Amino acid sequence: MALFSKLFSKIRGGQTSSADWQEIESSLIESDLGAANTGEIITLARKLKSDEVEQAVTETLASWLSTASRSIAKNTDRPTTILVVGVNGTGKTTSSAKLASALKRDGASVLLAAADTFRAAAIEQLQTWGERLGVSVISGKANGDPASVAFDAATKAKADGLNFLIVDTAGRLHTKSGLMDELGKVRRVIEKITPVDEVLLVVDATTGQNGITQAKVFAESVALTGLILSKMDGSARGGIALAIERETGLPVKFVGTGESAGDFQPFDAQKYLSGLIA
Repeated sequence: MALFSKLFSKIRGGQTSSADWQEIESSLIESDLGAANTGEIITLARKLKSDEVEQAVTETLASWLSTASRSIAKNTDRPTTILVVGVNGTGKTTSSAKLASALKRDGASVLLAAADTFRAAAIEQLQTWGERLGVSVISGKANGDPASVAFDAATKAKADGLNFLIVDTAGRLHTKSGLMDELGKVRRVIEKITPVDEVLLVVDATTGQNGITQAKVFAESVALTGLILSKMDGSARGGIALAIERETGLPVKFVGTGESAGDFQPFDAQKYLSGLIA
């Protein structure tokens, strides 16, 4: 995923033609870095001597990454509650299950809440994951009240002294204000029992600039604490993490890279940056 290798190799090779610059620009835009960010990098590179470019670009990219904590909150005296939000189709339900699996592997006790009641398939999917992982799932009837499911789950997590509660929320189109109202209601109901510690937005890494738009809309309406990038399969379209962090200031906390429970890791910003450069 070395997005900038073409830039550096062209510059190290000597004279860089107009066609070379156009090729570099196109490859960076196609990597989901975005037109504005790409333009800024190209302008910077064209001003510098060839032996200065790599360090200057690396420092610039590093400055675009979020400085917020990438760690998940952990409480010792009550459940840590995590809301997983996002539009349908981003891998939200799968990411909820993978996060539960990762926490369980670390020795934590976890409860899942299937609060995406508007999609029967989402409830069934989370229940199937729960059986596979050995994690209990609180669910309700299809088209039932998501807040009621969240309330029951919060009550059980607190009563049983569990370490984590992960709530898979509804994910209808982000352009409908009703979704944001529903998420607010779910949060308020949970907080009658226990505080909400994390609100993680799942963004499909393959959707490019639309993922940034989703992040901005959710960030304006919901108190997001971080991001999960799903379908981050190591392809050349890896600039989205950099672009989305610069645009929103939100930290990517986890990345999903495949279909299995183990294809889910904490996001390592320095490793990611090194991968863009090398």
